[in-house]
Amino acid sequence: MSRTLSRLAVAATTVVLAAGLAVPSTAGAEGRAGALRWVALGDSYTAGVIQATGDVFETPPDGCGRTTQSYPEIARRDLGAKVDLRNVSCGAATIDSVYREQQTPLGRPLPPDAVDPNAPFKPVPPQLDAVGPKTDLVTIGIGGNTLGFAEIVQRCVELGEKTKNTGTPCKDEFSASLSTRLETVRQEYDKMLTALHSKAASAKVITVGYPRIIPNDASTCRFGNIEQLHTITTGDLDWARTAVLEPLNAVIQKVSAAHGATYVDQYTSGAGHSVCDSDHWVDGVVSSIVPLQFAFVHPNAKGQANAARLVENAILGH
Repeated sequence: MSRTLSRLAVAATTVVLAAGLAVPSTAGAEGRAGALRWVALGDSYTAGVIQATGDVFETPPDGCGRTTQSYPEIARRDLGAKVDLRNVSCGAATIDSVYREQQTPLGRPLPPDAVDPNAPFKPVPPQLDAVGPKTDLVTIGIGGNTLGFAEIVQRCVELGEKTKNTGTPCKDEFSASLSTRLETVRQEYDKMLTALHSKAASAKVITVGYPRIIPNDASTCRFGNIEQLHTITTGDLDWARTAVLEPLNAVIQKVSAAHGATYVDQYTSGAGHSVCDSDHWVDGVVSSIVPLQFAFVHPNAKGQANAARLVENAILGH
């Protein structure tokens, strides 16, 4: 890996992480007779976005990066006539983007410049605009961008490169702000679910947590490997797992329970399938070097298939 490519990958991490052959339903509130009227909301972990989750299928693309192998689209195919899906998930979405503010999508990162060739894109409305009183089902996968996961990951890579896998420079820089970041997620998630219930009081709500990214034994990750977590130090990987990702899921689960929503836990089933495992369900900074495919720490097709299985079980009450 050349220093130029390494720098490109690190810089472009901000674009996507800060940034989800069926055609999405454009049916109105009435939907199809007998089908659950389902709206899928979320960020890039829902939309798919990266090349490892298939093609963007909408023409013309709106920049949200919804792909053929994202979990809402897999579930749409698996459940068939049982659901009438409107998928409005969008890469780079924050909780604000879901319930109160329009978003200007970034598209999906493509070599050689890590910029979508169709950019710039027009703003899209808050995702909650797709929900109405006749909506039967809402799934939501959101929160990482509100926490600032992209910022943390990029900075961890930069600091680890400087310290050459020594110490916990990222922990040292971010620990003081984490409680405030998590509290912001808690408050915003609560407001979002409150707004959702006011629009669709009778809808079943399913919230989706984040998958396992870092293994329990961070020493199994190869420092400097851009197909894994690049130059994040072993100590910072352990810290990010226990102080960032696990608490983020705990916040989502707790707020979901307070609102009577069903929480889908991807984390538990992802044991043995982290970025650093051979059978990984989440790709690292890149999915592959030749051909060059950016991933920026996102679920691949296997990870999306696992999410689809869990979400389908929740939809069907299994």
